Amino acid sequence: MIPQEKLLNVLGRFDAVSSEMESGVTPERYASMAKELSDLRPRAEAIRRLMNALEARREAEALMADPEMKAMAEEEFFRLNDELPALERDVQLMLLPRDAADDLNVILEIRAGTGGDEASLFAGDLFRMYERYASIQGWKVEVLSMSEGEVGGFKEIIAEVTGKGVFAKLKFESGVHRVQRVPATEGGGRIHTSAATVAVLPEPEEVDIEINEKDLRIDVYRASGAGGQHVNKTESAVRITHLPTGTVVAQQDEKSQHKNKARAMQLLRARIYEKERERVDSERAADRKGQVGSGDRSERIRTYNFPQGRVTDHRINLTLYKLDQVMEGTGLEELLTALITEDQAMKLAALEDEA
Repeated sequence: MIPQEKLLNVLGRFDAVSSEMESGVTPERYASMAKELSDLRPRAEAIRRLMNALEARREAEALMADPEMKAMAEEEFFRLNDELPALERDVQLMLLPRDAADDLNVILEIRAGTGGDEASLFAGDLFRMYERYASIQGWKVEVLSMSEGEVGGFKEIIAEVTGKGVFAKLKFESGVHRVQRVPATEGGGRIHTSAATVAVLPEPEEVDIEINEKDLRIDVYRASGAGGQHVNKTESAVRITHLPTGTVVAQQDEKSQHKNKARAMQLLRARIYEKERERVDSERAADRKGQVGSGDRSERIRTYNFPQGRVTDHRINLTLYKLDQVMEGTGLEELLTALITEDQAMKLAALEDEA
């Protein structure tokens, strides 16, 4: 059973924030409090449902002593008894420690791995899968940079995905995605195995991570590859090195040096933020009882088998025979929900072990 004090603390904070907002605060304070209230509301509502059910069960139990009310009270008592475990689990899930990055937008990076041209084609397929899923979710996808494959797809593509709860949904997608299929270029009908690497980086707000100009080395140079006459005439490409961490980012897709620098800083901020998250996670790893996968981007997380029409997530041993729907984006939700559910179950089990 969840400690009563913990439940009352959440309700007390919700009421305090609500009252303070109504009393009149500065616009800046109001914005931060509105966000906190939005986070607290679902927890407070779940707690009130649980506490109301517990009170109703106590009342029904008391009425069972009255011979005239016994039958009706017993029926109500046992109905509430059956409902309480689900209500309590809802509250437990609501009270799990939240990932501070869950509400952030993401930088999505997809790179072709082993498999040559077929790997580039698969990287393109993965990007379209996420793009379609993002459209279903009402998110916006903006390509920041890309390097196209020789026969299609991408050697590398980096995009920003913005919307509500993007990182919360996509955070378990980082890792190696493997594809098994007959390439269009293969005349003998043999199945080939190729791979692409996906990285989902939470994109911090500027206030989340501070980067000092003195820690940066900024180089400008002429862009290479396709892009028109400006390629040979202007130094529009930008490479930024963050000296303390050795993190390097480069941008050349825009014709404007200013725009390339802004996008490079956007990527740099996301990568430094992710490095710090990885450092904190590695320090906690010894104490952590469970997690979905290792979080290592070199870990093979999923296989897409086209001849059999199946997709398998190796971290949770889930196989779905609906590969077409997954690649179209419509079937991806089932995989993501299963991963989130497993992560919640592991966190609950870890909390129970600690209790």
